[in-house]
Amino acid sequence: MKFFKSVIQTMKDTTWLNAKETRRDTTTVVVMSILFVVFFAVIDYLIQMALNLI
Repeated sequence: MKFFKSVIQTMKDTTWLNAKETRRDTTTVVVMSILFVVFFAVIDYLIQMALNLI
């Protein structure tokens, strides 16, 4: 029971993000993911081109 009381107290003490902060953080994650995909796609393409020349 002590564990569950501790969990409940921790949940009460936690500061949750509001909708604006959640939207901002989600947008940041999506944009960074897209940038990484583009970056690695370009690198992969360049490596393929270099290997085809050999």
